[in-house]
Amino acid sequence: MLIVDDIPTNVRLLEARLSAEYYDVVTASSGPEALDICAQGDIDIILLDVMMPGMDGFEVCSRLKANRKTSHIPVLMVTALDQPSDRVHGLDVGADDFLTKPVDDVQLMARVKSLVRLKALTDELRARALTGQEIAIEDAMRAMDAVSSEDGSILVVDIDPRQAERIRGYLAGGHRIDVLSNPADAAMAVSGGDYELVIVSMALGDFDPLRVCSQMRTAELTRTLPIILIAEDDDKPRVVRGLDLGVNDFIMRPVERNELLARVRTQIKRQRYAAELRQSVTNTLALAVTDELTGLYNRRYFDRHLSLMLEKAQEQARDMAVMLIDMDFFKSVNDTHGHDIGDSVLREFSDRLRRNIRGVDLACRFGGEEFVVLMPDTDWRQAQGVAERVRQAVAERGFGTNASRPLAITVSVGLALNDSDTDTPEVMLKRADVALYRAKREGRNRVVFDAA
Repeated sequence: MLIVDDIPTNVRLLEARLSAEYYDVVTASSGPEALDICAQGDIDIILLDVMMPGMDGFEVCSRLKANRKTSHIPVLMVTALDQPSDRVHGLDVGADDFLTKPVDDVQLMARVKSLVRLKALTDELRARALTGQEIAIEDAMRAMDAVSSEDGSILVVDIDPRQAERIRGYLAGGHRIDVLSNPADAAMAVSGGDYELVIVSMALGDFDPLRVCSQMRTAELTRTLPIILIAEDDDKPRVVRGLDLGVNDFIMRPVERNELLARVRTQIKRQRYAAELRQSVTNTLALAVTDELTGLYNRRYFDRHLSLMLEKAQEQARDMAVMLIDMDFFKSVNDTHGHDIGDSVLREFSDRLRRNIRGVDLACRFGGEEFVVLMPDTDWRQAQGVAERVRQAVAERGFGTNASRPLAITVSVGLALNDSDTDTPEVMLKRADVALYRAKREGRNRVVFDAA
């Protein structure tokens, strides 16, 4: 947690409250100092005072959200300003939530817990995108820039027709609104509809509003659907419980129109961004880590995975082998029969390779006609056995092509083991490459093992 406030008393008060809940707290006394701390990349949530000399909180928040390195950090603005327009301004510059001074302990922890969940979701999606390399991150950023918060599909759950119609009136100009007066049907209504947000009144008579929210959270189709509670002052303890159950936000009565609109826009934009990011990760992950021609993993993925697996093998004192494979005289296939036939041979070889390695082995196209297989928990005898099986699977039968008869193809294989704690990915690949060169020099169509 980063607390940003130019008044030391305020900083100490917030620091004591958050530290008591076992959060690690960092402090800054000005906007520029806060920006410098955030640029270092270790902050999860920011509690940002609005009224500061020089650079006020609105400008700090705007700069944080405009910077791709810090735009994902949730910002909770803390302000003495009590005008709805000030709260709306904070949300419009990108703040994820706000608190009014003097800070109420219940609201502080409720808002912080909500933002902790938001940060955890964002970090998970960003981490998954990173495994697909920077391509996925760039697509995700473009998706975020393109996300709109208008024309949302919203369900209002309220047994009071007058209150429900007031909420509908506030939102109907920019969104599609349905009102449900029977809370017992809420879970079914959202699972069967295409809603992007649910607004639940805490005043549901005999119905428990938190049970309504819980039912939506436990259903697979609506697990990530944003929920906003409309509450009275007396509802604060139940609001905290609701946030623990997964409710995303709340607003207190009397509901102010602009504040409601701003909170609705924020939740719909988050929901659409998350959906875009998940789809982006799904699509670009495959493109980022696989070879288009063969369907095997590509070198970028292999390099990353080799580093992780080697580190794990060294920590656990386990064996690991690398097999480097090169197709013999492959250039003559392309020169004689054309690249279309060459591509067909590469695809068929990849299929044979997949069928003849083990389920735990990772096969990748290293480049051109060169392939590499990572074999965890494998000693030299096991590695030799797998390599011989691959070599025989290639040599024993010709490759069917559009040529008049099947092409005879062989491969040369170099093997290397993880032999010491000082081995690096580069060292292992170098040893496998030395062994491969020996296999070529000694006549091809053979497996050579290179010891350290």
